[in-house]
Amino acid sequence: MQSLFVSTGVVALAEIGDKTQLLAFILAARFKRPLPIILGILAATVVNHGLAGALGAWITSVLSPQVLRWVLGLSFLGMAVWTLIPDQIEEDETKVAGRFGVFGATLVTFFLAEMGDKTQIATVAMAAHYGTPLLVVIGTTAGMLIADVPAVFVGDRLAARIPMKIVHAIAAAIFAVLGAATLLGAGSNLAL
Repeated sequence: MQSLFVSTGVVALAEIGDKTQLLAFILAARFKRPLPIILGILAATVVNHGLAGALGAWITSVLSPQVLRWVLGLSFLGMAVWTLIPDQIEEDETKVAGRFGVFGATLVTFFLAEMGDKTQIATVAMAAHYGTPLLVVIGTTAGMLIADVPAVFVGDRLAARIPMKIVHAIAAAIFAVLGAATLLGAGSNLAL
């Protein structure tokens, strides 16, 4: 259960101010139809993070525990640094909306925006670290929804009131602790 709670919390924090949250703001402002946007976010996240969780599980089968510990530890430390760098939304990611309807536009743009994004990479790393990819995917999906659903409903009014630097610093600290703990051998008794 630790993997579920940690992955939920880390992704919820890391997602605040992330480009997919900015995308949720933009789609909500443009379409003003929260339900299809939320369903598109959910579907895109389940598919994207499901693939990431499967990759994390596969990695554990091909790397030795010693190599895996270093790869994961350094990945978490890299995520800590990356979390401190603000995201910007690319205009091309929102242009696809006109062709696929609200649900389809959200599904496509969120899936593409998450490719190689820090929350997707964090999902891979946590699935490999904890060895429970299904719980990690459920947690990271819940974390995405915790951060993005309010964005759909309250948009820019909420974003202006959230201290982004503090939230990013907390998420970065969590990633750094996970990285240091992994490098020091925490979780080495897990079946990897």
